[in-house]
Amino acid sequence: MSRSAHPAGPRHADVLPEGHYSAPPTDLNALDPKVWSQTVTRDEHGVLTVGGIDVKRLAEEYGTPAYVLDEDDFRSRARAWRTAFGENADVFYAGKAFLSRAVVRWLNEEGLNLDVCSGGELATALSAGMPAERIAFHGNNKSAAEIRRAVEAGVGRIVLDSFQEIVRVAHIARELGTRQRVQIRVTVGVEAHTHEFIATAHEDQKFGIPLAGGQAAEAVRRALQLDSLEVIGIHSHIGSQIFDMSGFEVAAHRVVGLLKDIRDEHGVELPEIDLGGGLGIAYTSDDDPREPHEIAKALSEIVTRECEAAKLRTPRISVEPGRAIVGPTAFTLYEVGTVKPLEGLRTYVSVDGGMSDNIRTALYDAEYSVALVSRSSDAAPMLTRVVGKHCESGDIVVKDAFLPGDLAPGDLIAVPATGAYCRSMASNYNHVLRPPVVAVKDGQARVIVRRETEEDLLRLDVG
Repeated sequence: MSRSAHPAGPRHADVLPEGHYSAPPTDLNALDPKVWSQTVTRDEHGVLTVGGIDVKRLAEEYGTPAYVLDEDDFRSRARAWRTAFGENADVFYAGKAFLSRAVVRWLNEEGLNLDVCSGGELATALSAGMPAERIAFHGNNKSAAEIRRAVEAGVGRIVLDSFQEIVRVAHIARELGTRQRVQIRVTVGVEAHTHEFIATAHEDQKFGIPLAGGQAAEAVRRALQLDSLEVIGIHSHIGSQIFDMSGFEVAAHRVVGLLKDIRDEHGVELPEIDLGGGLGIAYTSDDDPREPHEIAKALSEIVTRECEAAKLRTPRISVEPGRAIVGPTAFTLYEVGTVKPLEGLRTYVSVDGGMSDNIRTALYDAEYSVALVSRSSDAAPMLTRVVGKHCESGDIVVKDAFLPGDLAPGDLIAVPATGAYCRSMASNYNHVLRPPVVAVKDGQARVIVRRETEEDLLRLDVG
């Protein structure tokens, strides 16, 4: 359902056509394991626990809203990706999904590499001890200062996104007396989102160098001629929240075609291809994501088949899961502030956070699940819209969900699968303070990113 556009956001209280939402679940107390992290359960009183700690205790000690991150689940998912791809492939965690120094240390300990796309992400990675050679540096407009720091640190690869960047990185590497390993990011004309992909007319975007018109081939030719660059491969990324592998098949076919052209023209077989990330997770029970071993098998078979057809050696594959690792490992814990029934429509449930801690619903029309977590309830389900506290009609966290009819102010509710792109895209809209990230493991909780304070806000305001 497409809401009418408005400068201040979607129109408030649109009347939706009947049947736009699913039927209420048979058990509002049930927790779908596809959506929640692995250690989540309910105790004998119906209180949600994670990592052996109940949410009432977490709310009392750390306040709400708060992002609650299941460390065991994060590590388990990281290991699953590493194991699935084995020793002949590289897994780079996409730091843009969520990055902190604790997360960097977990990744390092679990043997994953790290993909960063800004100077701040690079600084976080280096400060937490990630070996520079296991870092990839992305971005469509890296500054000279960011490139210099990356080259000085010895990052394992820089992904070149434009003709200007080829020259920029080569110049800085030459100045520093080093040879920088690089990949060329290409736009392959495939964009995959969720269950569909469209194989034409998607060169019109800010990322990458198009295959069309020989531009990507020319970029590779220029980079190969520069002594301060070592071209190790081609990088491709086709979209986000992908469940269907068809888009990867088309992308791999086109990337391998470029590798063949490079071999035929320059006598060089590039040793690596990076197929990017974007693998989907379950935000609701309707989503059906693939397991890492299924993805690894499918990608390996696709690349091997395409290379055999082109008579090329099979290159080393890299992938960049971010959301697929951290997304399901966290939920956002809120306290209900008001419950406002609108007769004939739905009930509006206002929480103490909102679009400042989860912009994805407003930005992408994203769908989420939600549950009452401070107790169980046998009350009849009511159709709700969970909204935030911001002065903005588009401040929606969960558009349509069923919650118990006895929901009341002071109850705790939680929105699962908020580990990716929630804290990392959080803002101070209305001068609301960004929530903490609380990691839980084996009955212990600790803050890994602290809650902002008013002093933090005022410290930046020098006027």
